Amino acid sequence: MRNRFTTRLTRGLFLNRDIERLRQQLVQFQPFLSRRNTALPLEEFDAATERLIGRVFGETSELLEAYEYAKLGEAASMVNLPEEAQESGARNVYRESLHQRKRILEGCISELEALQNSKIPTNARVADYMSDDIRSVHLGASLKEAGRLLQKWKVGSLLVDDGLRYVGIITDTDLSRKGVARGLDPTATTVKACMNKPIISIEDSEPLPVAVSL
Repeated sequence: MRNRFTTRLTRGLFLNRDIERLRQQLVQFQPFLSRRNTALPLEEFDAATERLIGRVFGETSELLEAYEYAKLGEAASMVNLPEEAQESGARNVYRESLHQRKRILEGCISELEALQNSKIPTNARVADYMSDDIRSVHLGASLKEAGRLLQKWKVGSLLVDDGLRYVGIITDTDLSRKGVARGLDPTATTVKACMNKPIISIEDSEPLPVAVSL
């Protein structure tokens, strides 16, 4: 019971940020529904969305499982279809899979919005809920390498270091909006080109509401 409470509370600490990121994903998804050209391939959009849902709701959440099912359902539903039915069937299945993705993203947003009235204990400290596992990437590393590390460690952001100190931060949203969406070559573009700076920090002894206000 304690673990469940802590998970819901920790989620609530960054509720507005997570809602905004999911809304941004929904906006980025609209061109796929309207069949407009987009610089971001659907496969890369799916990967970024799955990372985001997994980070917000957990790697074993039903919402993440539902998104994966919607994505994989395109291929699975075409198995054993007669050849003459595959072309028209593929269009219908693809369209429905897009709408399923949209509904799942909307469901993610709705669930977080339902938690917005959650209260944060006024006596809670940053140290009570922070993670002491520091994940970082060198500023000279490629965007492709940063994406690999985000997936490997299942996190939504990485601190950026220059070998001596931390100089910035890069998130999965940065990779999508500043990298892929602009058509940058992920193997030739460095993390430095897309990172955010300066780093905003807080002492672990500070009250939790102060951290939320940042």
